[in-house]
Amino acid sequence: MRRPTPDPAGPDQESVWDYPRPPRVEPSHEHVEILLGGQVVARSDTSWRVLETSHPPTYYLPRTAFAPGVLREAEGATWCEWKGQASYFDLAAGSAVARSAAWTYLEPREGFEAIAGAVAVNPLLVEQCTVDGEVVDPQPGGFYGGWITRRVVGPFKGGPGTDGW
Repeated sequence: MRRPTPDPAGPDQESVWDYPRPPRVEPSHEHVEILLGGQVVARSDTSWRVLETSHPPTYYLPRTAFAPGVLREAEGATWCEWKGQASYFDLAAGSAVARSAAWTYLEPREGFEAIAGAVAVNPLLVEQCTVDGEVVDPQPGGFYGGWITRRVVGPFKGGPGTDGW
């Protein structure tokens, strides 16, 4: 499959087609919040963005950014060719539970040490995620967990017909 034509990036925007493969990790000081069940379950001004060609950024927050008792270990694991083995968490707030909505790399592979123990959340599976007050759109398809804001332009991997990108 051919690479799609990137959307033009405007001022203060990034094209996901300029992100590298293999991906890179960069620190972020944007204000990030995650809501579930009407409650802020995580909040931080320190996070890491994982940037990979064709994907919107995935934000990893320090575990300490999560409210006490919100993260509950979940069964299952997945393998990323770049980062290694991920383990999962359910997120719980009041009566709301988002199953396997968060993950971490406890022992990430070389180059991803910065996110060891940090927690990423799939915005499709929670009530809302925000970056600097902007509500995030989830990456299409539900598998990758990227966060789409006005800062990034696509097209984005994840939707129908993008498997070969």
